[in-house]
Amino acid sequence: METKNILLVGVGGQGTITAAKLLTCGLMASGYDVKMSEIHGMSQRGGSVSSQVRYGTDVQSPVIEAGTADIIVAFEKMEAMRYLNYLKQDGKVIVNDKEIWPMPVIIGKAEYHPDIIGELKKLADVTVIDASKLAIDLGNEKVTNVILLGAIIKAMGLDHIDWDQIIQDNVKEKFVELNQVAIRKGMDLV
Repeated sequence: METKNILLVGVGGQGTITAAKLLTCGLMASGYDVKMSEIHGMSQRGGSVSSQVRYGTDVQSPVIEAGTADIIVAFEKMEAMRYLNYLKQDGKVIVNDKEIWPMPVIIGKAEYHPDIIGELKKLADVTVIDASKLAIDLGNEKVTNVILLGAIIKAMGLDHIDWDQIIQDNVKEKFVELNQVAIRKGMDLV
């Protein structure tokens, strides 16, 4: 099987790494060779966070090269634009319709682009999901990451894996049911 490349990008505190770990657990349980890496510089202060997940029959490296990602899932709009150079020519972008201002914007040294979604759509195949609002509707904004994980699963054709079991094995018992609902919600959106 050809190696598939999934890039998850967001801002510190959005659960990007947790989503990547759940994805990795599911892929490994299904028998894929999986490599995962993460970068989270200054994530505690709202900095950029990215996780790279590669899976297939025999994966040699955890690092996705520029221009080779099958899918980019952005937990925040500007992060989608920041990592767009990783997308392969026929790749897909899923974007959470969420705006988190970086420090230069907060202190008035820069402006947040007024139409990032519009710019992204000029450059790639983009699906916009308001995962944060859906998570709030489910009762907990923290499951935004699991809704986006569900979108990845559907977009990559990984819905044959028992994700309910993966969540049960990796999430605190009191949050299992909520996360199982959230992952199915994300799968229904793509």
